[in-house]
Amino acid sequence: MTDLLQASATELARRIREGETTSREVVDRHIELAQEWNPALRAIVHARFDEARAEADAADARLASEGSEGLPPFFGVPCTTKECFAFEGLPHSSGLLRRRDLIAEADAPAVARFKAAGAIPLGTTNISELCMWMESSNPVYGRSSNPYDLSRIVGGSSGGEGAIVGCGASPFGLGSDVGGSIRMPAFFCGVFGHKPSPGIVPNTGQHPLAEGDCRRYLSTGPLCRRAEDLMPLLRVLAGPDGQDEVVEHVDLKDPGQVDLSQLRIIDIPHNGNILHGVSPELRAAQAAVVDHFEGLGARVERPTLQRLSKSFDIWGAMMHLAAETPFSVHMGEGQKVHCLSELGKLLFGQSQHSLPAVVLGLVEAVSDFPPGRARKYHQMGLDLRAEMLDLLGDDGLLVYPSYPVTAPKHRQPLLRPTRFVYTAILNVLHLGVSQVPLGLDRRGLPLGVQLGAAPGMDHLPIAGAIELERAFGGWIKPPAPGS
Repeated sequence: MTDLLQASATELARRIREGETTSREVVDRHIELAQEWNPALRAIVHARFDEARAEADAADARLASEGSEGLPPFFGVPCTTKECFAFEGLPHSSGLLRRRDLIAEADAPAVARFKAAGAIPLGTTNISELCMWMESSNPVYGRSSNPYDLSRIVGGSSGGEGAIVGCGASPFGLGSDVGGSIRMPAFFCGVFGHKPSPGIVPNTGQHPLAEGDCRRYLSTGPLCRRAEDLMPLLRVLAGPDGQDEVVEHVDLKDPGQVDLSQLRIIDIPHNGNILHGVSPELRAAQAAVVDHFEGLGARVERPTLQRLSKSFDIWGAMMHLAAETPFSVHMGEGQKVHCLSELGKLLFGQSQHSLPAVVLGLVEAVSDFPPGRARKYHQMGLDLRAEMLDLLGDDGLLVYPSYPVTAPKHRQPLLRPTRFVYTAILNVLHLGVSQVPLGLDRRGLPLGVQLGAAPGMDHLPIAGAIELERAFGGWIKPPAPGS
């Protein structure tokens, strides 16, 4: 039954419904693999294995007594959820020591929708402190490691999700993304992820909750090991919850109806900034993707968008002007943390915060220096968004790097902290984006690429992801830990 650990969630649900296997068998196999991997990965931070087994038994009993008619789409299939989403009865710290003992009293809507779809959560997964750095390490749970190389990062802030799905111990998981927090973990850990367009999935119930224009920059979405699950999971998550006023009813179109030969492929192999040069192996992988789409009949365009070279300044300015509560206040749970003092405490191991959180608090204080700088780059971002959306139209598929290199070593991103902008800029441009694995590099680390489309056209990148999985193989199960 090894293929239970490689099949899509959609396929697992079919097998359970049709009696080819049981929910308990599927759940047990994934728990066994999670127990094998998690000591090395530190991906799951709160396991609920006993509860999951009991829920699987209940699912099997329901199927036996009621039959398969009318069962929800992911009936009996295990999953995981990011710890920043409230999960009733489990800690909801978001990696902040001040919240370590806080227990969620109700499920976030996205968690509740996974459960209502029949999924059985195995536990919650690790993050970066307050979800604002690209390495999943925090003072509450420690640091997560990459299943393809334990000396490397998993990405952040949905890094625990990337790691547990990447090792094969969870068919799918729940993430959130304001600067690449779904796509970077999916990229570094070799799986699929989708950052939905704004207004599709409610962000309610996660901490910290987006405010102002950030409500359209932050997206809640899935990570999964097989591309065919992306749209079904998005459909489960989509729709108003009565709380997130940004979210509307959206007609999610069928990726299977997309004629890839009729698309325009917008190939942008780098952002034009000399600090963000893309490695030869990733450039070659992206070129192979573009060649593949061209071979299907798609028309390739290679525009130059000069403003992309200012991606970090644009993203930072748009986030800064959108925020209503300073990050330093989130760090103090409503009371401003003096980050310069915290930096001194860090030197002596006395701070309650991680270095990236403290540095972000310091950077935030000078985000508008000199005065007017933030407004200048905010306007540049609006202009870039208009340019990008005009370029994409309703038949354009952006092909764009995920990051300049494959998974870096632990702590290395601190030395080049702005390179995450390949994912971040697409948040403030409002695109729907799928992260797609493309095999492994010469060191055995996952390659990948982003596919993006105009807001509301999420079926286009998902269709592209399904095709690229067919052509390039998709997720590749990593060797067992210690091998």
